[in-house]
Amino acid sequence: MNIKLVTVGKLKEKYLKDAIAEYTKRLGRYCKLEIIELPDEKTSENASQKEEEIVREKEGRNIISKIKDNEYVIALDLKGKQLSSEELAEFISEKGVMGRPDLTFIIGGSLGISQEVLARADYKLCFSKMTFPHQLFRVMLLEQIYRGFRINYGEPYHK
Repeated sequence: MNIKLVTVGKLKEKYLKDAIAEYTKRLGRYCKLEIIELPDEKTSENASQKEEEIVREKEGRNIISKIKDNEYVIALDLKGKQLSSEELAEFISEKGVMGRPDLTFIIGGSLGISQEVLARADYKLCFSKMTFPHQLFRVMLLEQIYRGFRINYGEPYHK
């Protein structure tokens, strides 16, 4: 299975980079993982709604340029469906069995994901109604994907 993360924003903190490296190493047993970091567009603190929409659209075009036609796209969106770890594991397994082994997860920038990207997404996933820093969320997503593979392979993993 091929898993790709397309994310807006660069990781700066060493502890987050270390966590990403650890989960990348762990996931190597189960899938081919690719992480694509895209630059975030600069926006002022008191930007208008129109200016924010322009930023989302620019970031969205960058995201779309990294998606291939055959990829099953999962956008991380507050309006998406919430799944348990077991349900995410089943979701990943089903996609592989159904001939959709190329999963692409999208983590947008601080202003969210453009309508163009949401329209391209095959599935919208919400981890929580809470807001998390995008950099930390990348680690959380990788941990849940790793947990999903462990569940699917019947391997022990803490609950």
